[in-house]
Amino acid sequence: MSFVERRETYRPATGEAPFEVSELFFSRTDERGVIQAANYIFKRVSGYEWKDLLGAPQKVTHHPDMPKGVFWLFWDALNKDRSVGAYIKNRASDGLYYWVFALAMPIQGGYLSVWMKPTSKLLAFAEEKYESLRKAEVEDGVSAEESAAILLQDIQVLGYEDYLEFSSDALAQELAARDLAMGQEPPGGSDLFQKMLTASDDLQTETAALSAGFEAIGTVPTNMRIIAARLEPSGGAVSALAQNYWEMSEEMSRWFQDYVSGADSNFSAIRKKLVCSQFYCGISQVMSEVALKFSAERRSLGSLDVDNEKALMSEKAATLIEKANAGLAQVVEEVEQTLRAIAMMRRFALGLSSTRVMCNIESARLPAGGGSLIDVIDQLAAFQKNLDAQMDAIEEQCHTIEGYSQTLAKGEGG
Repeated sequence: MSFVERRETYRPATGEAPFEVSELFFSRTDERGVIQAANYIFKRVSGYEWKDLLGAPQKVTHHPDMPKGVFWLFWDALNKDRSVGAYIKNRASDGLYYWVFALAMPIQGGYLSVWMKPTSKLLAFAEEKYESLRKAEVEDGVSAEESAAILLQDIQVLGYEDYLEFSSDALAQELAARDLAMGQEPPGGSDLFQKMLTASDDLQTETAALSAGFEAIGTVPTNMRIIAARLEPSGGAVSALAQNYWEMSEEMSRWFQDYVSGADSNFSAIRKKLVCSQFYCGISQVMSEVALKFSAERRSLGSLDVDNEKALMSEKAATLIEKANAGLAQVVEEVEQTLRAIAMMRRFALGLSSTRVMCNIESARLPAGGGSLIDVIDQLAAFQKNLDAQMDAIEEQCHTIEGYSQTLAKGEGG
């Protein structure tokens, strides 16, 4: 045994098991979660011999400090045929502990998992929340599902919509922190997802402001009818304008429901697909690296077929990239639909502008009472100005997302 091998196998009596930020390890389990294959780094960090590791349930490495709620979320995703990521505290055979950011995904006949050493600021969040969750499970009898619900609430407080979004961002942060710790450049295009997600957030901000502005002038048709009633019979034209404005308002309300405020709206779909694509790209990156490192290992790997395991990982990495690119293509489609919707919105806005001009003409013709109508005109003018600026901003963010999505899908970003 060389000096290097002795140094690598040194283990402290207590505390954290040796696990370098540059290292990755994996395991493949069957559908019951029984380990079928693993690499040497997993064996070394976990402290198990091959005879004790292969054929053992994956949970043999789980630390008792781990809340069951995390594994409830983990298996809920896997049982729905989805990939998932989570911070997990493990315990080695000699009692040492080690934190990992675990990525797991379904494959034919079981599951494939890859672990990396977490070093981002989100690890501190996981450590704190897991401790309180485990305490609630042990002392208060909180069930695994209830514990999972509590964790989801804590994640949403951080600004994440759901667990997938948290996993996707956590993986992106861990990969960035890992690159920084290793002194290497991040892969090309890794920052484009963040730029697109930022643009997506800006989209939501602009559309929320647009919706608020629209609600603020929602009383205009009613006010115009009241003015018209006061001016009868000379207010007949104002009454017609009020009816016209009301009809356009109804059309715009439907537009907001279809494209902005609905749970399945274009704006919601854009962000969800970006989150998924970012997650798939990140997992594929890790999977490709661990496959490459695994095939280069020279230590004893028990009875494992290295070529077969490498092929499985490489195939899964390619599949994930295909999913990511498909998601990006869908993002482009959603953005294009949104741009078409904005073009329709501009036609509605033109109708509102025409209504404002007609109101202005009518106010000049009215012998008395035109002052109230002028107030309505001023209100419409201010709204029109904001509406044009917000639609310009929405189009700009859409074009930003569209351009970056096309760049990544073509492979020009990485």
